[in-house]
Amino acid sequence: MPFTKEQLKLIEDTIKDSLRKKFRNYKPETSHMPFHDRLLGRDRMALFSFIHSLNTTFGTSIFEPVAETLAKLNFKFAQKQYVVGDAISEHAQVEIQHIMNELTTGKNPNKVEEIERIRKVCSKGRMNKLKTVKVDLFVQSADGTAHLFDLKTVKPNISNFKDFKRTLLEWIAIFLAKNQNAKVNSYIAIPYNPYEPKPYERWTLQGMLDLDNELKVAEELWDFLGNDGAYEELLNCFERVGIELRPEIDAYFSKFK
Repeated sequence: MPFTKEQLKLIEDTIKDSLRKKFRNYKPETSHMPFHDRLLGRDRMALFSFIHSLNTTFGTSIFEPVAETLAKLNFKFAQKQYVVGDAISEHAQVEIQHIMNELTTGKNPNKVEEIERIRKVCSKGRMNKLKTVKVDLFVQSADGTAHLFDLKTVKPNISNFKDFKRTLLEWIAIFLAKNQNAKVNSYIAIPYNPYEPKPYERWTLQGMLDLDNELKVAEELWDFLGNDGAYEELLNCFERVGIELRPEIDAYFSKFK
C-alpha cells in the first residue's frame, strides 16, 4: 500500500530532525592533520570526519527513529529503545545455555522450537535481576504479537554471532517472564545490503541464526515495518531530504574552511 502525502512528510520530517540533531551534537575530531587539511581543505576533512561519525552511529541517530516512525504507521504500537524488563528466570538461563551448546555442536537453529522451550521454563526457579534491558525497536501487531529488533551494522563481526543469538534468546525469556503466554519473536535487523546487487551473504550467519525467523535484511526489514514497497519509498524519502538539505549541509561545513 503506497504512503499518503502526510505519511511521507512524517517520515521525511523524522529524517530531517534526526540529521539536524546529529549536526547540533557533532563535535569534529580534534586530531591535527595539517597535510590532509592543506591538501583537501578543512571543510572536506570535517565532512569526512562527520561521515565517519555518522556511519558509526547511523543505527541510533537515523535508523531507529525512522524505523519507529515507519512502524507506527503500520503497527498497533512501536517504540525505539523499549524497556523489555529487568529479570530472567534461572531455569530459562540454563535452557538458553543448553540451546547454545546444541547450536555450537551442529544442531540447526529453530527459533519457533527455541521459544517454546524457553516458554516452558520462563517463570521457573529464582528470578535473577538484571540491569534494565532495552531493545532497539519494539513493535506490536494488532493481534498482540511482539517483535523485538536488534539493529546491527551492515557487516556484523562474525566473532559476535554467538553473543547476538544469546541476546535474542534472553530477550524472549525476559519478555515471557512477565507474560508466559505472550506471542513474541526477536530479530537481528540489518538496514541495507552492502553487497547489492548480489544477495546478502547470509551464509556468514548460518549455524547460529534461524535465517527465516530471526533475520531481516534491507527490503525484508523495511517492508515488514511498513508493508510492501516501503524500502524503495524510504530510499526516495532519503533522496528528497538530501536534495532539500544540501544547501544547509554545505553551509554547515563551510564554517570549517
